[in-house]
Formats: sequence, structure tokens, C-alpha cells
Amino acid sequence: MSNFIQSLKDWSFENLPDKIMNALPHIITFLLIIVIGFWLANRIGELLVKLLTRRNVDHSMHRFLQRSVVILLKIVVAVIALEQIGISINSFVTAIGAAGITAGLGLQNSIAQFAGGVQIMFNKPFKSGDYVEIDGVQGKVKEIRFMYTTLITNDNKTVVVPNLNVTTKNLINYSHQGTIRIDSLFFIGYDDDIEKAKKVLLNVATSNSNVIKNPKPIVGVSEHGASGVGITLMTWCESDKYWETYFQIQEEVKLAFDKNGITIPYNQLDVHIDK
Repeated sequence: MSNFIQSLKDWSFENLPDKIMNALPHIITFLLIIVIGFWLANRIGELLVKLLTRRNVDHSMHRFLQRSVVILLKIVVAVIALEQIGISINSFVTAIGAAGITAGLGLQNSIAQFAGGVQIMFNKPFKSGDYVEIDGVQGKVKEIRFMYTTLITNDNKTVVVPNLNVTTKNLINYSHQGTIRIDSLFFIGYDDDIEKAKKVLLNVATSNSNVIKNPKPIVGVSEHGASGVGITLMTWCESDKYWETYFQIQEEVKLAFDKNGITIPYNQLDVHIDK
């Protein structure tokens, strides 16, 4: 046991100046360790954010990681400072460890969610702003946390997806490659000119400013339906312009078909009477 602790146990007002002088170095050491250690912990937190930025770790995780590291470092500094003045924390650490084991058994699911967040951070299957589909739910990634990921759907709904689902369910990232293909199916009548319809579709695709030139648009007969011939038009655009381009093509094809006399058949039933 340190002289500082022993002097506290033997405290009395006799020889007070001497006792203060004996305790002063320990108090100064304690304060210096706390002040310098906490300052270093904050600086390390700032450096961590810069490192995460250079490593392209999603910015929504920066604050959580920074705060976690800073708090952990400050705890270590406080432990070192207490040890310097002779305060043993072994029993405290033992109690914390026992409590941690008990809590861990009751928080298995939360721990799994946290582990999922760690996997997302290192594997980087998506980032904020990507358009993804997770277990059948589509939306733009708004925020990535260690426990959950937040999506904004096309109809502006906020969906909170547990990270355990992100790492264990099917995940589709529509933005990862930067471009995406639009597959559009159009029907024409059996009496219409197929080659003319294909040329009209290609002209619509090449005239659209959102459709990229490489890969080139593809058009071809894909179905013989009950009421007409199905022709598929495949075009490519930037991922964040998918719906804008899709709606433009649908409208422009209808106008082009009308202009060129190409019919779009509707479901019909022919009845033949046997005499």
C-alpha cells in the first residue's frame, strides 16, 4: 500500500503541513495523468476519425467508434491514475467481469446485432446513399449503426433493419457497380411489323439522355403472348437515375408507338361458334 493511502488511514491534524507535503506529489501525479491522459484520448479519437475517412469507412459509424475508443482510453487512464495513488481496483474489475458475463447471457441477440455492425464496417457491402434490397425490403441507405441500418423506401418510409438480418439474409446492392440495367417489356399486335417496332424502341433508347451508350441497348422478341408479341428493351443508366429513366422510357415508347401506328394490344377473347 502506498504512502498516500497509509497517510489517509493515519490522518490526524498533528503535523498537518508535513502530511500535506507528503500527499502533494501523489495528488499532482494523479491530476497530471488524468489531464494529459484525457487530452491524449481526445486527440486519438480525432485521429481515428481521419483514419476511418481515409479507409472509406461509412461516416455514420465515425462518431460511434470515436466515442467508444475515447471512453475506453479514458477508463484506462483513470485506472492508471488510481493505481499511482495506491487505490487497487482488482475487486472492482472482478465484479464488472462477473456482471458482464451475466449481462452477456441475457443480451445474446444484442451482441449478435453488434457483431453484424462490425461485419458491415469491415466487409462494406454497402454505404450510405446506396440503393439496396435487404430481405425483400428496398430503399436507400440513410444510416449505418452498429445495431441497425436505416433505409428510406421509395414512398419515403423509414425502415429500421437489424444488422443481424443484414448479415444473414439475402442482400442486393443496386448501386455498387454504379450502373444498372432497365428491362422493359412491351407488347405489340401480331399484325404489327416486328422490325419496325424494334427500330422504334432502339430510337427511344438512344434518344434518352439518361441511357448510357456503353453497354449498348438491346432489343429482341422475348414472348409470344395470348394477345400480342412481347419485345424486351434492355437499357443501362446510372444507378441513382433508375426510376427517372424507367418512367421516361415507358412514356416515350407509348408516344412513339402511337406516332408510328404500332398497336399495344389488350387482353381479348375470341369466341368461335361451331355450327
